[in-house]
Amino acid sequence: MENKLAEILRRYEEIETLIVQPEIIGNQSRYASLMKERGALTKFVTRIKALGEIRKEKKDTQELIQQHKNDKDFIEMTTEELNTLAEKEKKILGEMEEMFLTDEEHGDRNVIMEIRAGTGGEESALFAAELFRMYTKYADRKGWKCLLMDSSPTGLGGFKDVTFSIEGESVYKHLRFESGGHRVQRVPHTEASGRIHTSACTVAVLPEAEEVEVEIRSEDLKIDTYSAGGPGGQHVNKTASAVRITHLPTNTVVACQVERSQHRNKDLAMRLLRSRIYENLASKTKEVRDKMRKTQIGSGDRSEKIRTYNFPQSRVTDHRINFSLHNLPVVMEGELDEMINKLMEEDRKLKIQNISASK
Repeated sequence: MENKLAEILRRYEEIETLIVQPEIIGNQSRYASLMKERGALTKFVTRIKALGEIRKEKKDTQELIQQHKNDKDFIEMTTEELNTLAEKEKKILGEMEEMFLTDEEHGDRNVIMEIRAGTGGEESALFAAELFRMYTKYADRKGWKCLLMDSSPTGLGGFKDVTFSIEGESVYKHLRFESGGHRVQRVPHTEASGRIHTSACTVAVLPEAEEVEVEIRSEDLKIDTYSAGGPGGQHVNKTASAVRITHLPTNTVVACQVERSQHRNKDLAMRLLRSRIYENLASKTKEVRDKMRKTQIGSGDRSEKIRTYNFPQSRVTDHRINFSLHNLPVVMEGELDEMINKLMEEDRKLKIQNISASK
């Protein structure tokens, strides 16, 4: 833990130096981002400084004991004081350990989720639609709000891809482990011989970025509008309300066509673009994030197979923690609490082991 505390203190002092520099003050988004990070670190720094004072007082008291080692009354009094200081030290260390365990990065954020069909053709697209339904039902149970941002439906009711946001309390904290490959094993409706097929989808969970955290210049954007697709007939939007935005410096492309208003589609697309860029920057530049990934369950990489949904056996297995539930129909109805709570519990155990190893 001592290394972690030293790292936090160094970063806090670095931010204190940065936020008084004119070029930082003049850059609103950079300044706001640093102030937010400073605020998150302050609760640790306050305790680190208190810990330093207690340890200094302990050292001074121990030196006094050595100087008066022949004075029994003095030693008895100072030893009692030393025990009190040790209890205070233990209390502060315990508080900070708990903070490390509960202070999830982005834990209180809303998320943008992307589900993409993978191997398996139409069966994969159908499973993508079922995963979308599962997550929206889970969100409903938690009292969260879902908003469809973009989708590419198939003729049989599946999705080649679907993007949606979930807003509410501690959304990312609960859904962060869902990123990765989701595999389904079952007999497809289109399979005449009754053979079990294996298909896959990928899920990405992006913590939603705030405007001040990602600076996106208008001159770096290429914005295209086009007519939204649809099932045909009167439901097709004939106006050019769909929006595609390309962020030229990173070649990040997002699109949105779910709303009838071009302005609304543009707003939704910008939310998605901001979160994608933020996630990419965070994963590349934050050492803390890289270190956390070594102690968390899985890397969150889309190529990592994290879970299998076996319909013939009514079983869902999370491969990262080797944990299975044998109530698949209930899980697909959005009853994810048992699985998610188990993942959070195992993640907590790993963090405790990491903290203990660094002491």
